[in-house]
Order: sequence, then C-alpha cells, then structure tokens
Amino acid sequence: MGPLLVAACASLAVWLWLTLGQGMFWRTDTRLPPRHAPAGWPSVAIVVPARDEAGVLPLSLPSLLAQDYPGEAEVVLVDDGSTDGTAALARRLARAQPGLPLTVVSPGEPGAGWTGKLWALRHGIAHARSAASGEPDYLLLTDADIAHEPDSLRELVAAATAADLDLVSQMARLRAVSVWERLIVPAFVYFFAQLYPFRWINRPAARTAAAAGGCVLLRTSAAVRAGVPESIRQAVIDDVSLARAVQRTGGRIWLGLAERVDSVRPYASLADLWRMVSRSAYAQLRHQPALLAGTVAGLVLVYLVPPAALLAGLATGRPGTAWAGGLAWLLMTGTYLPMLRYYRQPLALAPLLPLTALLYLLMTVDSAVQHYRGRGAAWKGRTYARPSDA
Repeated sequence: MGPLLVAACASLAVWLWLTLGQGMFWRTDTRLPPRHAPAGWPSVAIVVPARDEAGVLPLSLPSLLAQDYPGEAEVVLVDDGSTDGTAALARRLARAQPGLPLTVVSPGEPGAGWTGKLWALRHGIAHARSAASGEPDYLLLTDADIAHEPDSLRELVAAATAADLDLVSQMARLRAVSVWERLIVPAFVYFFAQLYPFRWINRPAARTAAAAGGCVLLRTSAAVRAGVPESIRQAVIDDVSLARAVQRTGGRIWLGLAERVDSVRPYASLADLWRMVSRSAYAQLRHQPALLAGTVAGLVLVYLVPPAALLAGLATGRPGTAWAGGLAWLLMTGTYLPMLRYYRQPLALAPLLPLTALLYLLMTVDSAVQHYRGRGAAWKGRTYARPSDA
C-alpha cells in the first residue's frame, strides 16, 4: 500500500468522523432558540467599542438607535482613540435619527496588559452600570460594523429569558460580495463551526465554549460573576475567552447563526481578509509551535490530500487511491454546501474548499511568523506582541 493511498484512506476516515461525529457542525439550522415575550422586559445597555469606524458607522449605528425594544435600552459607544472623527460622527447620526439614547465615551489609550477592544468594553460596561437609571439587566456587546434588524434586540432578549441563558451570541452574517469574500468568508464560518460545533456549545452540560464577538447578549450578573472583561483583559480572541469565562463560573451559553444581524465591513481584497485571519490565528494555537505543526499537518491531510489523491490516482492508474481521495473530497464538498446556501453563494464554489484551506494554512503560518517578529496581533495601529487568551 503506497503512502498516498494510506494518506487518502486516513483523510477519508477523518471526513467520515467529521461528517457524523463532530456535532453535525456543517448544518446551518442552529438559530435562536424558542422564545416568547417575558412578563416584564429587562433593561439593556448596548455597548459598542469603536476605533476608526467612520467608514461603517453610518450603516450600523442607526440600526441600533432604531431598535424596537419594549423595555429600557440605551446605546453606549466607546471611542477607542479614533483619529477619523468616529465620536463626532456618532453624535451627528444620533441627532439625525430619533431613537434610543446615545452616549459617547472616550477612555483614552489602553492600560498596561489590556487589548484595545476589551479596554473599551470595560469602560462602556462601567458607564452603563453607573447610569442614573440603574444597572442594566443585560449588556448587548456588538461591534461597530454590525447592523441589526429593528427586532434584533427584542428577539435576543426573548430567547435569553425564555431559556434562562446567561449569554446568547449570534454569528453575524459577514459580507460576501467581492470575489475574495465569496471564496474565503463562508469558509471562515465553516471552519469556526468545525472547531466549535454549535450543538456541543448549546448543550446544558457543555464543555465546549465559544461566542461570536460581533453580537453577544450577556446577563450583567453573569459578567460580574465571571469578572469580565477584567479576567480576560489580554485576550486577542476575546469572544471565545468571554464564553469560557461565563461557562466556567456556572453560566449557560448559546451560540448560533444570525438571522437579523449582518456585518457591513467590506473586505474587498485578499490582503484585507489575510489581515483579518492572520492577526489571531496563532493566538488560537496558544502560540505553541507544536500546535502550529499539528495544524499544518492536519490541514494538509484533511483538505489537500483528497484532491491530490484523486488526481494522482487517476493519472497513475491506481483506482484505490483515486476512490479514497474522491470520496473524501465528496464528503468535504457536501458538508460545505449548507454554508454556501446560508451565504447565498454559488454551490459551484464547494469543490474549491481545498484551495481556500490552503490559503488559511498560509495565513496561519504567516500569523506565527509575524508573532515571532514581534508584530503579534496587529490591528488598526496597535500591536499585541505576546497576547494571551483566557
């Protein structure tokens, strides 16, 4: 038995396991759990960290101010050292559109040991908790590039109260318009779900924890109990760290795909998407070379071996190799189809997943290279050379 046949059979075995045993990660029907209106609508503070977001704020902030929510709610935008007039633009948008009250706060540069976003969240949450109207029951932590349908907050709160959840997170539907976005963005969510199967996360006694940082509804008492954001202040992958902190302190968490929440941030070029992925890829591996080597080997085995085995088997007249590679590629393609449908993309992109996986492999290696060059998780003019994740 040749080495390529062995690799192809191993890849096929992995794909059989992923398809049937990895929490049905490829399904896209995990949406908000059953919900109904509570007897009394709890109060909510919407906290928006924003650094140089003038380009997307006109598309996102009005959607928050226009939330149709029956209870008390306010928006706190934290201007995290912006140089493009983000704070002034936010105030102008609020004056132009009646709706929820908006407060803009500017905490200054992050303190030692803090990442910028978590520093901004710390001050936004502190401001919301010290408001004259009293401490809010829930916090909606949402990024400045996320647009919400008018009933988004109402549906999130209804889901949280109906199921007694401490954290409800929706993975916003990212923009997939440019050629590179179409190739890379659906796969980003597919890979994330493969690492953190939603069904595993949402089980009452789950050990797997994750969230999507663009849209997190968090019970204030759960945040206090978990000591967040202070307890995760250095985390680059802040959403996963937040979910773990809440889960570790007895909180119930839930994660699913969004129906009413969309990212409006464009990633028109490959370079833009490359930076988005590579800035945190090595942090996901806890900056460990052994995990990096294992990840590279795993990506090669799982995603690159199947097409290579199929083509090599056909070219050399080795039907066993071709069949094993072809079946593995077929399973890979079939499990990717639901995500492409969710993103409303051509299904013909599914067989190209090995190419996309190769790009992610290169992004991950580049993330490690940048880390060891001292550039770490560089984002919007800040570099976190050796970040840690809770």
